Order: sequence, then C-alpha cells, then structure tokens
Amino acid sequence: MSIFEIMGPAMIGPSSSHTAGAARIGRMASLLFADKIDRTVVKLHGSFADTAVGHGTDRAIIGGLLGFLPDDQRLRNSFELAEEAGMEFSLEEVKLREVHPNTVQIELYNKEKDKSLELVASSIGGGRIKVTEINGSSVELTGRMPTLWILHRDRPGEVGIITSILGSYKINIAFMQVYRNRKGDIGSCIIEMDHKPNQYVIKHLENSEDIIQVRYLPRI
Repeated sequence: MSIFEIMGPAMIGPSSSHTAGAARIGRMASLLFADKIDRTVVKLHGSFADTAVGHGTDRAIIGGLLGFLPDDQRLRNSFELAEEAGMEFSLEEVKLREVHPNTVQIELYNKEKDKSLELVASSIGGGRIKVTEINGSSVELTGRMPTLWILHRDRPGEVGIITSILGSYKINIAFMQVYRNRKGDIGSCIIEMDHKPNQYVIKHLENSEDIIQVRYLPRI
C-alpha cells in the first residue's frame, strides 16, 4: 500500500470513499462502455444512498461518467455539464444483496448503436474501487493497474492464444481472471499488466478470430 492510499487521494469533496471513489467508479463505467452515453440510470445502495447529497456522491458519479478525475473542479457542476453534453440521467435508491455499503449499480445506454451496459461497483476505502459485476457476470476489476477486458468465444485453447499474444509483445501479466456463464458461450478475461499495451497489441487481439471485444482500461 502506498502513502497516497494511506493519506487518501487528491480530490474534490469531503470523502475519499463517497466522493473520490464514486468519481472513479463513474469513470471506470465510461471506459468500459467506450461509447457516447446518451442515458444513464444510477442506483445508489447503502451509505452511498444516505450520503449522496451531503458528500456529493451523486455529482461525483455523474462527473466520472463524463470522464472527470476525482480532483477535477468540474465535479461540482457535473449535473449541469451532463445536461449540456446531452446525457440524460436519473438517480434512484436500491437495496442490493451481499455487497459493500458503498455500492452503486449503473446502467448506460447509447441510442444510435442500441447498446447498453450494466455494472455493479463499490468504493472500498481510500478512493479505491472494485467492479464486481458487468452485465450480470461476476468480475473483480480494480483499476489499480493497466487492464484489458476481453470478451471471447469459449473455445478450447482461447485463453492460451490470448496470453501467447501478450507474451509475444513482452507484456507481463500481473493478475488474470477468466469467467464464463455457460460452457461454449461467451468467456471474459480480465488481465492486469505491469505496462500499458501499445496499439499493435490491441489490434492483434482484436483481429484474432474468436475475440469479440477488447477494452483497454488505464490505471485510474
């Protein structure tokens, strides 16, 4: 753990958990979606719902969805800026089961591409976050290292192909998680790396036959 994690992050707002962590969750959601957000539904659970107004949790999440960092002064005006950007948003309270008290469920929509994304994420202290669910699938995504999120067809040897591609570019894997809902369906890899992959790595992965989607997520 670094000194910055002990002291807390540079941020706008009174709370590293309820403000900085909330902004990081929003930004992570926007990076995972990787398209214009036309509409979002933000459902706040537990202490996130209790402190939404007082600690600016609601504004921090919307600001994060606009791409703002936790120390960005624009977080204070995120509602107005979202409206100017044409992003519709609604805020609700929800009670989720077996989750951290500082948890939010975010739904994102793009009208032109008829695209949507749903995630569940928690702020776990000191500005740190953890995404625990994407589109109904359990994951563990922290944003503490350069990360690839890869969707692929569940075929024998597919994970080996992915790691071989990364190895051929001298990309060192620090941590890797593999998920699937059903055998032979769509698999998901979350790969945390020591270094940022360049554009050639991303293109090589995208051009592989059974890889459906590649998202690069910088350290946030």
